[in-house]
Amino acid sequence: MTTPGDLRRTLRLFDATVIGVGSMVGAGIFVALAPAAQAARTGLLVGLAVAAVVAYCNATSSARLAAQYPTSGGTYVYGRERLGELWGFLAGWSFVVGKTASCAAMALTVGAYAWPDHARTVAAVSVIALTAVNYRGISKSATLTRLIVAVVSAVLVAVVIAVLGSGAVDTGALTDESGTTVAGVLQAAGLLFFAFAGYARIATLGEEVRDPERTIPRAIGIALAVALIVYATVSVSVLLVLGSDGLASSAAPLLDAVRAAGASGLVPVVVAGAAVAALGSLLSLILGVSRTALAMARDHRLPHVLAAVHPRFGVPHRAELAVCVTVVILVITVDVRDAIGFSSFGVLVYYAIANAAAWTLTRAERRPPRIVPITGLGGCVVLAVALPAWSVVAGVGVLAAGTLVHAVQACRVRVGR
Repeated sequence: MTTPGDLRRTLRLFDATVIGVGSMVGAGIFVALAPAAQAARTGLLVGLAVAAVVAYCNATSSARLAAQYPTSGGTYVYGRERLGELWGFLAGWSFVVGKTASCAAMALTVGAYAWPDHARTVAAVSVIALTAVNYRGISKSATLTRLIVAVVSAVLVAVVIAVLGSGAVDTGALTDESGTTVAGVLQAAGLLFFAFAGYARIATLGEEVRDPERTIPRAIGIALAVALIVYATVSVSVLLVLGSDGLASSAAPLLDAVRAAGASGLVPVVVAGAAVAALGSLLSLILGVSRTALAMARDHRLPHVLAAVHPRFGVPHRAELAVCVTVVILVITVDVRDAIGFSSFGVLVYYAIANAAAWTLTRAERRPPRIVPITGLGGCVVLAVALPAWSVVAGVGVLAAGTLVHAVQACRVRVGR
């Protein structure tokens, strides 16, 4: 039985999986490969594997936790219940701040591909339009995400076929290890993790998923496997025609790849695909951030006015509007590349707390094998500190600010008693 403040359980396995895939197989494939290649050259493929291993551990830990706590909020809830108020708050804080930056990055990507001369205007309009879609209900958002995933998948398949079928393929590009270092591989893994992190969206929608104990773990596993296959295939294809140096210097790797393959007719298709992919990522990001904000507002960790659920559409409409306004402000002021590193740090902190929380699960709670949360926690910490220095400094500053906010709130509670 639901109460007026509860969200509606309308998502089935397919819908939840599509939302996860739409979050991962989105704009990341169009924007993350170049900085990863710049950091690690051909080592970006090793970085992709490292990111996938960490993502698998995070996904497994998150799935087991989500089955125990099938409510909105994700690791904010898990950290609070398993580790204490501070860790839950820092998880939610890192997620909301980092993913709000991701929203801005995805919106700017839409603008950069769709209308470069007016990128910020297009970005702002995109945020407002997708917020309006979310406002009408989660089932409509899932339907739109399904369409976006279909379009992006078709574009990526066309690119891979065009590239691998051309005479521009150079298999030696995959064995060139010049400029590859361990530090570079780890930094590439941290940057590529930006694209993998979408499976969190499934967990944060736990209150809207049917039969969450079974659906959430299965949806996360399937979505992660699909995303890994797509990223590996596209990464190898692009490296084969551009080489590591060409990929590292490319502002639009997939566009340059089809041009190098002699398939210039696909350029408009890739441009459209990139814009649609960014829209899909932005849609899912707004969903996840607003649901975490809802959970924190319910606990008075964010302004309680954001805890309202629309009586007709069953969505956290005030939280969604607050996210919309914040992201619109950000797209006017931030740079898309800066947002990627900053977002990666926040998401890695978020998952580090998730793995620590999963460690505390008992056998009766179907805890994962101990190696899983240990590897996930260690991997998140290593990849976070391997990011560009400014991302680490900014991320640590955000955590310090969050700790201060939590301390002030705790003092207010004690005074109120």
